[in-house]
Amino acid sequence: MNQNFTRPTTIEQVMECLSLFKSEQGLSAGLAYQPTASDVFIATYPKCGTTWVQQLVHCLRTRGDMDFGEITDVVPWLEMSYDLGVDNNAPQKATPNCFKSHLSWNNIPKGGRYIHVTRNPEAVLLSFYRFFEGWFFETGSISLETFAETLFFGGSRSGIYWDHVNEWWPQRHREDVLFLCYEHMLDDPKRLIESVARFIKIDLDNDLLAIATEKSSADFMSRHSRQFDDHPLREKRNAACGLPPGGSSSKVNPPVGKREKRQLPDSIREKMHQAWHEIVEPGTGLKSYENLLLEVQTE
Repeated sequence: MNQNFTRPTTIEQVMECLSLFKSEQGLSAGLAYQPTASDVFIATYPKCGTTWVQQLVHCLRTRGDMDFGEITDVVPWLEMSYDLGVDNNAPQKATPNCFKSHLSWNNIPKGGRYIHVTRNPEAVLLSFYRFFEGWFFETGSISLETFAETLFFGGSRSGIYWDHVNEWWPQRHREDVLFLCYEHMLDDPKRLIESVARFIKIDLDNDLLAIATEKSSADFMSRHSRQFDDHPLREKRNAACGLPPGGSSSKVNPPVGKREKRQLPDSIREKMHQAWHEIVEPGTGLKSYENLLLEVQTE
């Protein structure tokens, strides 16, 4: 192993590493997957509750199984499986088959069932920044403003947040799509569990509801954070990206109130509002993310 690998300290170095994160062969293999009608895809923009729903779906289909090293061992990442040595066509631990994906609606293989989660873009940016800090760049070396300008407004390897909203919003009434909002999930976990169980055709009895409520909670997942921290991904892809071994990237945060809440600068917040107005509103009629939340809640 090359011992000269160092963690990036500039946004240019971060983008260079990211260009190597996902191979073209791996992406092609994911796009070529042929779903069955019962396959479930948890399809989100990054940092929109993907891991939470992976855990919930797996918990529902197994009645609470936790015998896995990391959640992607049992709910594979469709477009990264090839690069991680995983066969998307291999039998999974339980049915229905379930995959994670950050593909947009236009790109994701069709023929299965799709759980899409959207989230307030301000929270997405903050979570994205926290996730990359200490893994894709040295802690404190890149400002939130620089990260936002290049990687959020400019787009990551998973595309641009606003484009995901534009593509998934019109699909929300399809029978094969369950459209969820992260904020609603937080407000009513019981309703979330009931909706997901019904969508993936799992009979939800009182015992399973109790199991799913406990094991998909922030407290439970925080106490088992090693199973949700992407360590197999780091082990397989760090060297390919020119990153040193290790790096922290836990996707489960302590409950609100037990961690510092970083505030977005007004300049970033204003640019987000402008992007929504210019990109999302013309195609959807939604004036803001708050308007989206209200529309979903009242439909």
